[in-house]
Amino acid sequence: MRIVAAQPQDVSKLLAFREEAAAWLSRLGSDQWQRPYPADKLLETIEAGTVFMVKDGNTTAGTITLTREAEAGLWTDEELTEPSLFINKLTVARTHAGQNVGGRLLDWAGDRAYRAGGKWLRLDAWTTNTGLQEYYLRLGFEHVRTVVEGVAVNGGPRVSGWLAQRAARPTEHGFADETAAPSPVA
Repeated sequence: MRIVAAQPQDVSKLLAFREEAAAWLSRLGSDQWQRPYPADKLLETIEAGTVFMVKDGNTTAGTITLTREAEAGLWTDEELTEPSLFINKLTVARTHAGQNVGGRLLDWAGDRAYRAGGKWLRLDAWTTNTGLQEYYLRLGFEHVRTVVEGVAVNGGPRVSGWLAQRAARPTEHGFADETAAPSPVA
């Protein structure tokens, strides 16, 4: 398997990929990702060079967004001074479930953060998805806190405020990495 940067022509494929994940989460009883993701926002992140795809032949086996910017209101000012990369929208195709594609993607992201001079690989997860939280803990992330003070646009409590981090470190993720070298984290 190889990891590549997503391209603008991948928008519809990645939106369908997310819909597949949302349907699977719904069958599990989770409300995560039930609102459609805006295509223009996805295109913006692809054009910024922050969306990556795992390809197994011509099949998209997984995707991850890896940014230098944290979502507003989640991390403290002090935490934001520490060089970090932030994971968003980690998704694995149901056809590749159980093959550790997600764990390897997290290792790749941690290796990329390390090579960029980052101290941390950080994420925020859905506050009600305890299975996802346990998954991240099993993979070496440490729970930092759960942010509940914020209010989402729809007026409800913040839905993605379970914060975790893992030290950035070099790893053998096993992907053929066809991405450009990361630029330094400021």
